[in-house]
Amino acid sequence: MFSLWGTTWGNIVMTFVISMVPVIELRGAIPLGVLNGLDVGTAMVVSMIGNLVPVPFIIIFIRKIFKWMQTKSETLAKIVHKMEEKADRKKDQVLKYEFWGLLLLVAIPLPGTGAWTGALVAAMLDMKLTRAFPAIAVGVLTAGIIVTIATYGVASVI
Repeated sequence: MFSLWGTTWGNIVMTFVISMVPVIELRGAIPLGVLNGLDVGTAMVVSMIGNLVPVPFIIIFIRKIFKWMQTKSETLAKIVHKMEEKADRKKDQVLKYEFWGLLLLVAIPLPGTGAWTGALVAAMLDMKLTRAFPAIAVGVLTAGIIVTIATYGVASVI
């Protein structure tokens, strides 16, 4: 089977793509990129950029996608309901602190946080992209630094 892993460009592409996957995001992409031959700095930067790619699309289109999904099947409607509940559980933090709340939600690299969750919460709160994206971007930068330091130590970031 064909694999992109093994070449520098292939490793960059795979790291980039993995960082766009919900739940895995940059938390998984940075270590995988390094394990497959990228230096820590490259893996971190590629993962952060890749992690941000879906954010504008989620903020702009997720409500329309959810409405469409709910009309297609009961299973999809249940998935939408679960995602909306997840966003609803996180919204108090964001509403209370706005920019800083959204930034913190994205920056803490734990399950249930990250760029996807931050964008979903922003969309559910009808935040404008111009208001939400900067907070999510700084959160992704912070999470990338935290994951890199936690995985490879301070020397790898410097």
